[in-house]
Amino acid sequence: MKNTIFFQRFKTYTSIHKHIYGVFLVCCLFSFVITSCKTAKDAQINTQNSVTIKLIQVNDVYEISPLGGGKYGGMARVAHISDSIKRQFPNSYLVMAGDFLNPSLLGTLKVDGKRVKGRQMIEVMNAMDFDLATFGNHEFDIKENELQQRLNESDFKWVSANVFQKNGESLDVFHTIKQGDSTAIPETLYYDLSAGDARSSSYSASKVRIGFFGVTIASNPKDFVYYSDYLLESKAAVNTLKMAGSDIVIGLTHLKLAQDVKVAQASPSIDFIMGGHEHNNMLIPTKGATVAKADANAKSMYIHTLVYDLVLKTSAISSELVFITDKVPSLPRVQKVVAKWDAILENEIKTVVENPNEVVYKVIDSLDGTDTPTRSTQTNLGVLIAQAMSESFNTPVDGALVNGGSFRLDDVLQGDIVSLDIFRVLPFGGGVLKVALTGTLLKQVLDFGLAKAGTGAYLQRYGFNQKMGVWYINNEPINASQTYNIAFSDYLLKGFDIPFLTPENPGIINIYEPSKSEPAYDIRRAVITYLKTL
Repeated sequence: MKNTIFFQRFKTYTSIHKHIYGVFLVCCLFSFVITSCKTAKDAQINTQNSVTIKLIQVNDVYEISPLGGGKYGGMARVAHISDSIKRQFPNSYLVMAGDFLNPSLLGTLKVDGKRVKGRQMIEVMNAMDFDLATFGNHEFDIKENELQQRLNESDFKWVSANVFQKNGESLDVFHTIKQGDSTAIPETLYYDLSAGDARSSSYSASKVRIGFFGVTIASNPKDFVYYSDYLLESKAAVNTLKMAGSDIVIGLTHLKLAQDVKVAQASPSIDFIMGGHEHNNMLIPTKGATVAKADANAKSMYIHTLVYDLVLKTSAISSELVFITDKVPSLPRVQKVVAKWDAILENEIKTVVENPNEVVYKVIDSLDGTDTPTRSTQTNLGVLIAQAMSESFNTPVDGALVNGGSFRLDDVLQGDIVSLDIFRVLPFGGGVLKVALTGTLLKQVLDFGLAKAGTGAYLQRYGFNQKMGVWYINNEPINASQTYNIAFSDYLLKGFDIPFLTPENPGIINIYEPSKSEPAYDIRRAVITYLKTL
């Protein structure tokens, strides 16, 4: 039986017993449809006096249905695997390491007069029997009242140590409200588990306590959100859990990998970190805990097996990366919820896209909109969209730049491309700005984007190339003293991805904002308009 106890942080420090372990990697196979990599804490475990815990991890999931023509992903498939594990291992937890309420095309639609804004994901996660989630940066894309509704609808628990709700001049933790009762989202929580299995001879009345904390990257500033320091709060949360008697400490994070590594190294008592944000799978040993992240959109999931020795007070952790393919069955009760929302998308999409099924372009081969290439190299889809941006004004521009993180398809486009596909690629929308800027600033922007390969700040480009470290525009070296007119996605001028690229930068001479009648007013309309000319 699992007993859950919530603790708000109290800032008292004490000496903490440290688990002694080493980390190594082992490549392996997992069941008939699974390929995985394992990591383990090197510890001698007495299985007769131990408790086994399964941690089932997904992160950065924006689509409830399979992608790639049904070949990969799909939350009903994840549910099938999770449900199978939970039936066999009662001490199992299904967790979400942030970024799941937004963005998606479905989230932009209205149902009963209200934008969906993640409601579909909460319904699916409830049907999947999720246990725990933490905030990702994209949870704060939606409005404060919309987020509150999603929190209230959640049947699972949330945990967060560094995200607070602004109420005027005061700060408070976020709350879930059910039937008039308000419950604070805790900074830490723990579960008390029985050791062994009551159905076997190894059962004992001994308990093991597993504690969780959550922290989130401060990359999405909003008027109603305050982010405290993730590193200080994670240290305090770990101390809270250890003082509360936690035998095992698990981080549920949504941070950049470098930040996760800092968290792990700053608190040796952390046993393991389940994270998100990067969108591609990784299992990274550190001088502290190992950090695990699965692929975005449930293309993969991690199954972590933790065995805790009650006598030695040591743990062994192995991790299996499970690829979610069309060979994995769907859990019927979850598939029913997914099908409901698929039908809503089919019926309501015309309120967003005038002619959603109008063929606007025919692809000879394929257009790559998958996450990893889009965030690390120039793709044919990225260049095509940047070219469409450059053609969206009545007067010519010298080039175009768009951040790879704005592409959310995580799929490949083939054959007939319809208007709906473009909205799936770019669910955020937003305008295209014509920016006059100096060559000096332009080179700084290009260098920054190139250095950010592997992240959403990597830039898809049109009109640019680089040779021997020198940037060229239209086959001419960029002149530092010359002024260039560049089409930018409006998000880039907000300074979130490129901190120095804001309207206040002295290198920006002028910014032209398109009117509603111009294709550039909405990047998706600009792309559709351009594709129709090809």
